[in-house]
This record gives sequence, C-alpha cells and structure tokens, in this order.
Amino acid sequence: MVHGGPVQAPGSGDDMIEMVRVPAGEGRAVRLREGQCVRAVDLAGGQVGDLFAFAATDPGEYASASHTRVGIAKMFPRPGDLVFTNHRRPILSVLEDTSPGRHDMLYAACDPARYAGLGAPASHRSCAGNLDEALRSQGLSLTTVPQPLNIFMDVRPNMDGTIVSAPASTKAGDYIAFQATQDCLIVLSSCPMDIVPISTGGITPLELQVYEPTAVRRLA
Repeated sequence: MVHGGPVQAPGSGDDMIEMVRVPAGEGRAVRLREGQCVRAVDLAGGQVGDLFAFAATDPGEYASASHTRVGIAKMFPRPGDLVFTNHRRPILSVLEDTSPGRHDMLYAACDPARYAGLGAPASHRSCAGNLDEALRSQGLSLTTVPQPLNIFMDVRPNMDGTIVSAPASTKAGDYIAFQATQDCLIVLSSCPMDIVPISTGGITPLELQVYEPTAVRRLA
C-alpha cells in the first residue's frame, strides 16, 4: 500500500489514461487502481464539487471527512495529507493543489431534504442523488451518504463557534490531485446548489482525469 504521494505529480510527464467530464449539476464515477492518480478539475472556475471515494473490495468502507479531520488534525487537506476511511485506513493521498486550497470537510452533501427546507422543487438535483446515480452506473446501490470532501468549497469556522461559507474562489483550470492508496471508486458531483451562493457564475462542469504514474516513490 502506498503511504504517501509520488515525486512526480500527475500530468507532469505522466500519461492520462481516462478523462470523464462531470456535467454541470450531475455526478460521474471512475475506478482507480492502487497507485493511480486522479485530478479533479474546475473547468470554468468557481464550482464546488462533492468528492466521494469507496474501497473497491467493500463499498461499506468509504472516505470519511470526520475521520480525515482527526487523522490529519486539519480543517482542510493539503498536499502530502492522507484521506482516511470510516475504518481509519488511507484511501487517497493529496498530491497537488493549484486552487486556493479551501476544501470543506464540515458540510454534509446536499440532499432532497436540504432543498425542500430551502423551498426548492422536489425535482431539484442534489449531490446525494448524483452519488446514487453514479453508483448505480457502476452496478452498486447506495446504502449511506458519506460526508464528502467538498473540494473548492470555502467554509470557515469563527471563534464564537459559528461557521460561514463564501463563494468558491477557484479559477478556470484549477485542480486538486490525488493518488489512490488502495483500489477504489471515485465519485465526483458538480454540486447543483444554486440557492446558497457557494459556487460562482452558475453551476458549471467539472472533470476527472486519471493518470498512470511513470515513477512513484514511497515517502518515508
């Protein structure tokens, strides 16, 4: 199992083997083998994405924001940090981040109940619904909605214990890159939240780019 990131970040000499466009407000999935790398790219800028990861051998084991916060003792993951599962095992390693570095690990994925409370119609898409669709496309059924890694989402706690969110400040082409530390399934939802202003410029597409690294070094 890889316990850190490679010397060479994906895209700097590696070959891209798969590219999946995530349409605005929808979700898509890719499978990674241990050691493979994936970029989550904000194509237009200012778009929040909900990133989920599931162990290939057991979909009941998944990336957990709460376990990751404890594991890295940080509110936001940085390059070199691991993403941990609900079994406290690493599933991803953060390799590179060209964005402002705000990736919320406090907010739950938006779901139909959230939109109902905001007065949206029942037909409004949600990240929970996008996750369900993406898993079904892989022959899997949704049993729980993990708390995702909300990439590019700017949520900050205040000294008085309140939290506040600001619109995403990513620019077109910004990305965060991960390496799989075990075989896994990645799901990325282009968050359809258009009531609370967490994304800027409307809901826009994201992209998943999978790379086969040419050289990987285990970090001490």
